[in-house]
Amino acid sequence: MAQNPEQLFAAGWSACFEGAMSLAARQMRVTLPPETAIDAEVDLCSSDGEYFLQARLNIRLPGLDRETAQAMVDAAHQTCPYSKATRGNIDVAFNVVTK
Repeated sequence: MAQNPEQLFAAGWSACFEGAMSLAARQMRVTLPPETAIDAEVDLCSSDGEYFLQARLNIRLPGLDRETAQAMVDAAHQTCPYSKATRGNIDVAFNVVTK
């Protein structure tokens, strides 16, 4: 259960990103693994009195080869509305696991 705005944002981003990955999988003619999981972590940070966000998307795509999984994540990052809204505004790291 979300406790703060960052957690709500992370939950929305995770759900939206999975939809974008489904679209990417169809376009790539690849089946999205049923065990696909996305855990977005959004941090509220502070530096010199200024607040900013940073994020990590931990993406589990078991059974896909690394190259296909990364291509799918890259494509989803281009189409996901949350990714579009944050591009250039916050630091985002993608951790892709295929095992």
